[in-house]
Amino acid sequence: MQLTLDNIDALKITDYIGGELSCTCGKPHSIQMDKIVIEEGAVNKTAQVLKELGYKKALLVADANTWKACGQLVAMVLEKEAFPFKTCIFAESSDDLVPDEAATGKIFIQADADVDVILTVGSGVLNDLGKFVSCKLNIDTVIVATAPSMDGFASTGAALIVGDLKTSYQAVCPRAIIGDVDILRNAPMPMIIAGWSDIIGKYSALADWKISQIINNEFYCDVTVKMVKKSIQTCMDNIEKIKQRDAVAIKNLMEGLVLTGIAMSFVGISRPASGSEHHLAHYWEMQFLFAHKKAIFHGTKVGIGTAITTRLYELLRDADVDFVQAAQKAKAFDVAKWKADVETYYRQCSPEILALSEKDGRNSLSNRLERLQTIEKHWQQIHAVFTDIVSSEKIKEILHSANAPVNPQDVGIDCKMAVDAIRMAKEVRNRYTILGLLADLGLLDQFSEQIGKELESN
Repeated sequence: MQLTLDNIDALKITDYIGGELSCTCGKPHSIQMDKIVIEEGAVNKTAQVLKELGYKKALLVADANTWKACGQLVAMVLEKEAFPFKTCIFAESSDDLVPDEAATGKIFIQADADVDVILTVGSGVLNDLGKFVSCKLNIDTVIVATAPSMDGFASTGAALIVGDLKTSYQAVCPRAIIGDVDILRNAPMPMIIAGWSDIIGKYSALADWKISQIINNEFYCDVTVKMVKKSIQTCMDNIEKIKQRDAVAIKNLMEGLVLTGIAMSFVGISRPASGSEHHLAHYWEMQFLFAHKKAIFHGTKVGIGTAITTRLYELLRDADVDFVQAAQKAKAFDVAKWKADVETYYRQCSPEILALSEKDGRNSLSNRLERLQTIEKHWQQIHAVFTDIVSSEKIKEILHSANAPVNPQDVGIDCKMAVDAIRMAKEVRNRYTILGLLADLGLLDQFSEQIGKELESN
């Protein structure tokens, strides 16, 4: 089957798995996944799915919360079906578990030599840990989702915190995803809304991907973009029912989150689902770690970040861009001050941040001047992206409608930390986004100050 802009709307989520698909973008797409079971009572099929995939022994990984919510039931199903397994249960709750060296080490230690699949019962952090360890052990992973709280279920990356630096690592895509709607719909509402907010982030992520395609000639797939837009629209249309824990609406949300992960796997990068809004979220996560503050749901931060990044797009849309002045600012770039800022804001993580920038040369004068030439040449095309993106007021309205946090202050991020994130978060990843574009145009500091004033007035 060939993926086209015309047939995406008619496809079910299971149509994307099971083999290689051709695409009108010219790049074949595939995902190493054989089963997606998202339905009421799906957890009862866990042993059946494991047997069908040929596994002999599982390491069941859960935390204190997910063990109570679903892990015990999964264990009962495996015992009933006489499927061998061992458990690895974190004493921490989902809110407190950090995907760091200690957490990965615990799973490694518990994984006996005859374990041939990691069976993760959980969502965000546990999902990342399971996929990463599976990759390192060269075995498969299967996920039993407990909450529709994030979009990384089907991706091939794992967001881990190593040395307090949040970084994406290569991982494996799960061979199967099991989502029991009865369990998903009873997840804590803040987790459900966090997943929905994560979907919101795709508005700016897709815009960022497009501008990078124009400026940096980055690979871009219109069909994959439409897949993600379909997920966005489905979730937007169902928010009231999602708040009511309607079974069909929760199923649609879960499928939308899984589909965005499939989109990432299809193109081999996180672009379809992650952009500047995620840079802000990652920056805040690191600052909370530095301050030993309790973590906020990832999707919640992404939703708030999207309200900011779409506002940045609006400010740039309405700005009179002076390319001569931008080139002058690029030539006057104070490397020593920038390094000092990185060391101040990223603390013990600054060596890795500086090394990443040095490796990709994003801040080098020659690369900035070359990008500026391209930006000026294609300014009309780039400007069209600003015009098409959904407004920041609409994003806020959408978040309000879901009773989701809207402003950074709502979750303990003060105005200074919000402004610092706009100025510094582009250094977290080597993705080119609206943050990098504003830096190239010499407008990042000015716009961050404007956002700060607007946040203080809220």
